[in-house]
Amino acid sequence: MVLGKSLAAWRAEYPLLDELIALRETSWFNPGVVPASEALADVGLSAADVADASARLARFAPYLARVFPETAGQGGIIESDILALPRLQAVLSERHGLSAGGALWLKRDSHLPISGSIKARGGIYEVLKHAEGLALAAGLLKAGDDYGVLDSDAAQAFFGRYQIAVGSTGNLGLSIGIIAARLGFQATVHMSADARQWKKERLRAHGVRVVEYASDYSVAVAEGRRQAAADPRCHFVDDENSTHLFLGYAVAGERLRQQLAAAAIAVDAEHPLFVYLPCGVGGGPGGVAFGLKLAFGDAVRCLFAEPTHSPCMLLGVYSGRHDALSVQDFGIDNRTAADGLAVGRPSGFVGRAMQRLIDGYYTVSDEELFRCLALLEASEGQRLEPSALAGMPGLVRLLGERQGYRARLGLTPARLARATHLVWATGGSMVPEAEMAGYLARGRQLLQSE
Repeated sequence: MVLGKSLAAWRAEYPLLDELIALRETSWFNPGVVPASEALADVGLSAADVADASARLARFAPYLARVFPETAGQGGIIESDILALPRLQAVLSERHGLSAGGALWLKRDSHLPISGSIKARGGIYEVLKHAEGLALAAGLLKAGDDYGVLDSDAAQAFFGRYQIAVGSTGNLGLSIGIIAARLGFQATVHMSADARQWKKERLRAHGVRVVEYASDYSVAVAEGRRQAAADPRCHFVDDENSTHLFLGYAVAGERLRQQLAAAAIAVDAEHPLFVYLPCGVGGGPGGVAFGLKLAFGDAVRCLFAEPTHSPCMLLGVYSGRHDALSVQDFGIDNRTAADGLAVGRPSGFVGRAMQRLIDGYYTVSDEELFRCLALLEASEGQRLEPSALAGMPGLVRLLGERQGYRARLGLTPARLARATHLVWATGGSMVPEAEMAGYLARGRQLLQSE
């Protein structure tokens, strides 16, 4: 029984469950999507909140440029570039028998400075916001200061009186741990069984305390939250519910609008933008999608991608039960090579806030993630970690859908030919060479055996 209902009853009410339970690659185009002008109010946050977050990151830019030299070239702003993928698009079109449907691009959050993943957005932002609040209250900072003054022994000693903790499958822990430790905080990362060993080792090298669990992400988060609650000087970064993380991610929307404009890429009703976002608990893709909707309105359409073994957000939104359900409730094991997406229970906050704004959800097998990894490297020379490839099949799913989605939106062949498809690459630039070689070997082997 799940929430008082038999499995047979669940399957009868929600036919897509059969596909998810069988671990088959599945696509669901959300019939509940409404215009952004109506649905943005669901989020409970505004464009002013995102602007405030952007301004805070600008205030911290001088500090970041000083302590992380890799950010100095962009003036201390943590941002990634976009890259056209014409060769990969040709490969995918031939492989799947697709007709032309616009231009394929990559958003390289995989190469964000400091922690090399999308978590360098929300994770670092939340720690900076917390640090600013403490420093202002203590008189260590005042309005108008150059925040570079925080690169001092006095600031390190001050922040050293406080703790920051987070539960993570890996990448969020890296971003939180690295920035927290650099500021001087006592940092603890509660890591699930899915987390890669190299990520734990890198955190420890930065002086971060790593607590390992044999269980999955939800247990690591729950235990981290419990321990932090007992210490009034400990700030817990709540990946499931944090609006600060969400806003840190959302800043990406306006920045992408500027990047596309600089590349002379139009985004409007006749030139739609489709964005494919890997999804774990939902905070990262949810925040980015919120920022994109603020920037582009209905001209942008966002789709979330999850592993076949961890379809928690799809399950939550499709059923309308959100975080009341986990994939394990239906016998789905939540075991995937896509460690950053190995989440069994979605964020209830993100699921409810964004359920009328996200156009679709689809699942990808581990095998297909590795194939895409090898194809991207061979065609474009770009190397990503497996979870970051989840967005890659999005173009194929969209152009091959048979649920009436394209017809509903009036996506004629002519409009699709003018579309831009953006794959959000969430991590991979910091993967050790030996581990990346193993990923590529597996992907190449799978391609050869097709």
